Amino acid sequence: MSDDELWAAIDAQRLRTTDFLETLDPDDWARRSLCEGWTVRDVAAHLTQQQMTIADGLRVALRHPGSLNHMIQASVRERSALPTDELIAGIRAMVGSRRHNVGVTPLETLIDIVVHGQDIAVPLGRSLPVPPEVAALAADRVWSYQASRRGRRMAKVFKPHPYDGCRLVATDTDWSVGAGAELRGPILAILLLLTGRNVVLPALSGPS
Repeated sequence: MSDDELWAAIDAQRLRTTDFLETLDPDDWARRSLCEGWTVRDVAAHLTQQQMTIADGLRVALRHPGSLNHMIQASVRERSALPTDELIAGIRAMVGSRRHNVGVTPLETLIDIVVHGQDIAVPLGRSLPVPPEVAALAADRVWSYQASRRGRRMAKVFKPHPYDGCRLVATDTDWSVGAGAELRGPILAILLLLTGRNVVLPALSGPS
């Protein structure tokens, strides 16, 4: 996928997500998400923070010293105090821009909008569509993290299901990785499994 195609995929998913968020009622915004300790509102707040500069990161670090996860948690709590229409507008305002958080690539931006969109939709029992080829690109990136020390550090934000000794096979696109007993299912479910969302296990067939 070219850079233009990647950013088009990010923009399209941002628009799907904001359209979805506009349908939620106050009870939905207060519901627990798939992210431990975060509500739907918290996740939406996090999605407004996909263009942080070095200066932004330093300000967060000074206000909330500690681990990366601690800084993320604390900054989200601040951001989630905004009205929901401002959170939606903040996500939509990034459409068309190619800025991304310092220290990561556009692929991490794609992972964020795809996975966190599902963190919102799945607990609500609703569908937020993701094209299989887009989910596959994100899954490729997450799978690649285990191949380098930097990638393993990045993956610490997840709590992945132990998939050593498994071959993961998508049933809706041409995608597979690993070796061993097959675990099969939609590529979006596999992506969520790779990022620690074990709630998707019923959507997969094979060893669990």
